[in-house]
Amino acid sequence: MGTRTVAVLVTIAFSLVGVLGDYFLKLASAREQPLRTGWFYIGFALYASTAFGWVYVMRYLKLGTISVLYSVSMVLLLTAVGVVVFRESLNSFEVAGIVLALASLVLLMRFA
Repeated sequence: MGTRTVAVLVTIAFSLVGVLGDYFLKLASAREQPLRTGWFYIGFALYASTAFGWVYVMRYLKLGTISVLYSVSMVLLLTAVGVVVFRESLNSFEVAGIVLALASLVLLMRFA
């Protein structure tokens, strides 16, 4: 497995960590004093932990590639959490957006 492939996998893994951090921040936001909850501190720690991996990833991928890969991964994963965990629904425009996000990933990985 090449370093570029590892960097892509690390980027996706940090998207997962970011989604987990967002999950805890969502839990904290439902409290009366969200910044004083354990959920907030867990979410904050998860976000901060990804800084180490970004230093590695940025050595092997262009910043533009990283940003698209991370952003689309986050959108897809957060949408899944919203639908599955928080029982949020998607309308047809949101589904179309997800399809286009997947298409952008295919194009990015094919031609980058």
